[in-house]
Amino acid sequence: MAAYDKADLERRMAGSVEALKGDLAGLRTGRASISLLDPVTVEVYGSHMPLNQVATVSAPESRMLSVQVWDKSNVGPCDKAIRSAGLGLNPIVDGTTLRIPIPDLTEDRRKELAKLAGQYAEKARIAARNVRRDGMESLKIDEKKNVFGEDERKRHETEVQKLTDSTIADIDAAASAKEKEILGK
Repeated sequence: MAAYDKADLERRMAGSVEALKGDLAGLRTGRASISLLDPVTVEVYGSHMPLNQVATVSAPESRMLSVQVWDKSNVGPCDKAIRSAGLGLNPIVDGTTLRIPIPDLTEDRRKELAKLAGQYAEKARIAARNVRRDGMESLKIDEKKNVFGEDERKRHETEVQKLTDSTIADIDAAASAKEKEILGK
């Protein structure tokens, strides 16, 4: 039984790119995006629930989010959760709807967000390198077990390295695009 599994490595590397895209989607740019409220959890019915499980989030305008709360008794907790989420948002309560104007980002805040995007990208690069390391180790183990010879191990190592390089290129492209979007360039 070979320890080296190329499909598994590809899946894990793709996972690091997808995780990065998820992290980047939560970063605020100047535009309203429903993914902006993904990290918000609301304390209702005695437990913490994601906002999207107690309300419908939409972006009716480019600078406005709308949160339609399903149960009238949850309007207060939803308002409180959004205000205390550290996103710099102040909802306006209108019956069971919360209207959330998206304020302009200050230059300092834009720089902070761009830096955070860079940190997310570095975390994803580290994840990809860890997958590469696991792949290389499994290749060496397979060679010692005589699953295949040195030439085949080297060929597989080249494949793993190419996969890593392309994954890191994808990570860099996603981070670069998000930084440009944040900085408005």
